Amino acid sequence: MKTKTLLTGFMAAIFGVASTVFAYSRHSQDENQILIKEKNGLTEGTAPVVLTNMQAQAGPVDLTYAADQTVQSVVHVRVRSTVSMNEETDNPFFQFFNGNNSRQQPRKVTGFGSGVIISPDGYIVTNNHVIDGADSIQVTLYNNKEYTANVVGRDPDTDIALIKIKAENLPVIKIGNSDNLKLGEWVLAVGNPFNLTSTVTAGIVSAKGRSLDLDGSYKLESFIQTDAALNMGNSGGALVNTKGELVGITSAIVSPTGTYSGNSFAIPVNIVKKTVSDLKQYGRAQRAFIGINIREVNSDLARKEKLDNVSGVYVASVVHGGAAEEAGIKAEDVIVRIDDKNIASPSQLLETVAEHHPGDKIKLSFYRNGTEESKSVQLKNVDGTTAVVLESTGETVFGSRLMPLSSQEKEKFSINSGTKVTSVGEGKLKDLGIIRGTIISTINGKEVNNASDIREVTSDGEFLSSIDGIQPNGTFFSYQFKN
Repeated sequence: MKTKTLLTGFMAAIFGVASTVFAYSRHSQDENQILIKEKNGLTEGTAPVVLTNMQAQAGPVDLTYAADQTVQSVVHVRVRSTVSMNEETDNPFFQFFNGNNSRQQPRKVTGFGSGVIISPDGYIVTNNHVIDGADSIQVTLYNNKEYTANVVGRDPDTDIALIKIKAENLPVIKIGNSDNLKLGEWVLAVGNPFNLTSTVTAGIVSAKGRSLDLDGSYKLESFIQTDAALNMGNSGGALVNTKGELVGITSAIVSPTGTYSGNSFAIPVNIVKKTVSDLKQYGRAQRAFIGINIREVNSDLARKEKLDNVSGVYVASVVHGGAAEEAGIKAEDVIVRIDDKNIASPSQLLETVAEHHPGDKIKLSFYRNGTEESKSVQLKNVDGTTAVVLESTGETVFGSRLMPLSSQEKEKFSINSGTKVTSVGEGKLKDLGIIRGTIISTINGKEVNNASDIREVTSDGEFLSSIDGIQPNGTFFSYQFKN
């Protein structure tokens, strides 16, 4: 009897619990249905209730996939160069005026950087400043195999160079779209700082379209700024997103010490793609120009031009015979859009134009006297035409190679003549301390435009009384010699 009573009580307890669970389950389902209706007005559904508080993730952003996908595609670049004291002074004629006692024998130096494999047959992109002036280039892969690399082409204006090794079936990095980068997005920098190969650092995108005001006639600056740590040796490495896609080529830092100080800069991959394509096909970048001198819009300009926002690009002047002049663009116009892309700053304009070729047509939208207008502009090259600009080997004189100046270079420096030193070898010009990038405008008081002119006015180097020109840093010089 006692056993029967216990059994009856136990069964009653189980039934009670089951009833409670059933009721709770039924009650929860009803609440779910009501929540769905109240949220979006849909018919009844069975979606689970999702709390509206911010749910913490299991851990920090996982970047291991991106690192795993990219580290094998980043290489170590070792460069051997010959440097003389002539190249280490701001005055190109320092040694000439101080006599032979001040001269030192040229010495071999070694530099290091990074590169990114972009094709299975050995094409590698790096920074121009990594391989500039190199006598030899050695590339070490992630698997420690070493190769000698040759320069396919380089573009100082974008600081991009393309080199190639003889290899096959190399691990190629995936190419992304730098236009899609968002502020605050996580990125990885992969490179070889301080010769610490295959180093990965992480950060976020801090800014886009950043200009650093580097030296150069037509420097194209629209950097991606991040706080991923870069140091010496990272130049030419990869900046990748969390998908492992290449979004930039790491290039520079701004630092009072020469080491990482909280910011780093990369060249957007959309600029890199176009530049590399040009270097492979033509040997040099096919840079497109609108033909305007520009500056940023400030509050005063915005009020003057009746702009809704303090953004856009102010046209300070128009280059005579350029694309803008032919299209009817005028000084004091404010450019706000190219095709369907809003333009907020000069760097953004330069980046957008850099993705085009000479001969391409763009729709330029601008404000003039408070009214928005649009015009079609056919872009031109550095020579003011739409033709392909092929790489020229130039002429050699006194052991150095020289190239004629373009019309835009002459206009930039307000000179009527000149020839640029593109490489310096053993000979008279090197003895005088002239370095690569120097523009020689006159010799012995006579204008020179090429190597033949220099030979003629110096009687094949027998007579030299004066040289005038422009140093690579933009400083004008004029020197007189005693014969």
